[in-house]
Amino acid sequence: MAGHLTVLKQEAVDALVTNPDGVFVDCTYGRGGHTQMILERISADGKVLAIDKDLAAIEDAARRFKDEPRLEVVHGSFRHLAGMIAKRDLGPVDGVLIDLGVSSPQLDEAERGFSFMQDGPLDMRMDQSQGQTAAEWLNRAKASDIAYVIRRFGEEKFARRIAMRIVDAREEAPLQTTGDLVKIVEAAVPTREHKKHPATRTFQAIRIFINDELQDLEDCLDEILPTLAPGGRLVVISFHSLEDRIVKRFMRNQARGELFPSRLPIRDADIVRHLKIIGKPVKPGDAEVSANRRSRSSIMRIGEKLT
Repeated sequence: MAGHLTVLKQEAVDALVTNPDGVFVDCTYGRGGHTQMILERISADGKVLAIDKDLAAIEDAARRFKDEPRLEVVHGSFRHLAGMIAKRDLGPVDGVLIDLGVSSPQLDEAERGFSFMQDGPLDMRMDQSQGQTAAEWLNRAKASDIAYVIRRFGEEKFARRIAMRIVDAREEAPLQTTGDLVKIVEAAVPTREHKKHPATRTFQAIRIFINDELQDLEDCLDEILPTLAPGGRLVVISFHSLEDRIVKRFMRNQARGELFPSRLPIRDADIVRHLKIIGKPVKPGDAEVSANRRSRSSIMRIGEKLT
């Protein structure tokens, strides 16, 4: 847990816990900051289900909360949220929290391969028990596929140049470390953004692809409403525009209800709406950004299920 600062912890839990006797889900345990505060807010009758793909996070939860009867910890993806809740007969629940950030231990431990600031194995898997590593994919994927991923998930305008350099480099020797990839990107990107490393977008893109992060989010949102009780809260913290766009669109559509042709005589009272948006998007204050630079890009959106 050392070095990890939970983003928007107070704000998220304030928004989430409206019923101290309720059941709440922390979809991304990380290092337990949100989970711990939720447990502090609920009664002896409340329950928390914490989920994480990362086995290191699961081990942390088992160690820290081994004597906490109100908490159950599950290894897996929150894309299977509905099934996890149904299996444990916990639903409908009173709140679901999704913190989409990468935890500091994942970024700071070189052997995980998430960071371009430290040299380590080019892994990038959140769940190291399954799936292909970033190195395995980069060493066999077509240049066009690599370029698509970097452009789509990193919004990198030099995606094609980077992809071609990767393919050229692996003909000499396979990519094995984050340092290998950093050198390729630095050579491929001809310009520099102020206070942004040239490999930032590429590493983000490959990480999102390897972990299927956006599909996880979309699948979870597709089944979120049946899991929530009336008045239950959905709280989502995003860290880049691709995630936030998905969350914003989902909440807007559920709050607006079904669209009908403009000339159809439908009364507003007859439109079925599933969600109410609570307040404006929340961003960290200056004090939090000063204490935790990684929080600066975060944005939190809150929805409440209607009856």
